Amino acid sequence: MKRPSNRQSLRSVFISDLHLGSRGCRAERLLDFLNHIDVEQLFLVGDVVDLWSLKRSAYWPASHEAVLSRLMRMAHEGRRVVLVPGNHDADLRAFTSQRFGNVEVHRNFTHRTAEGRRLLLMHGDEFDGALHCHPWLEAFGSRVYDFTIALNHQIDLLRTSMGYPYWSLAGYLKQKAGRAMQYVHAFEKAVVSEAMKRRVDGVICGHIHRAALHEIDGVLYGNDGDWVENCSAIVERNNGALQLWHWPGQGVPVANAIALPSLGMAA
Repeated sequence: MKRPSNRQSLRSVFISDLHLGSRGCRAERLLDFLNHIDVEQLFLVGDVVDLWSLKRSAYWPASHEAVLSRLMRMAHEGRRVVLVPGNHDADLRAFTSQRFGNVEVHRNFTHRTAEGRRLLLMHGDEFDGALHCHPWLEAFGSRVYDFTIALNHQIDLLRTSMGYPYWSLAGYLKQKAGRAMQYVHAFEKAVVSEAMKRRVDGVICGHIHRAALHEIDGVLYGNDGDWVENCSAIVERNNGALQLWHWPGQGVPVANAIALPSLGMAA
């Protein structure tokens, strides 16, 4: 495959919740994103391969194999690739502090940006037991969620044919569900509290499929979202600036990225 000529040079990229092996994974958009970046470090913050879904039914199309091959090739070519397994690929936690095909595996990881900020990388499922999850949200996160994502794909095809941009039905329903939003805010607070305990400048996680990049109580909270609903990633430019990108498939110009101003945090 010929690589795009307009590849973006980045210091680091953080992605999670790819869910390869599930029908919800938007592998084509993910592969397009990976082919448009030239990155020094790639951090996979959990749920890369959805082992839960694969145990229910074998689903591994060519597009999913292409993404996995691209990730492994990046590691083979000398990019630093770090995997922090999530709950859907928790079996890989058995390889913690080891290398898995040139990919480093860590239970969690501390990344230092070019500006000197120390960022804790963790998937986020560590806090499930501490948060009281409403039964509706649990159902929404499993089979109901799968149905919603399948319906979302059909809506997206229709909107694309009509010239409209991508819109997430699942995200809209979550936004309208008060209890779901309460859970999101509680999750963010819990993650930031952990970052404070570890005396780092910020945290980047995934798990809840809600992309975000903002400051909470003086701590940077970043959630790189997912490649099921949001098609999103957090990127670090070569000067250390962090940005939240949403990828529509055709490629996002840097001018359209959502930029986070310098927070002036201590190194």
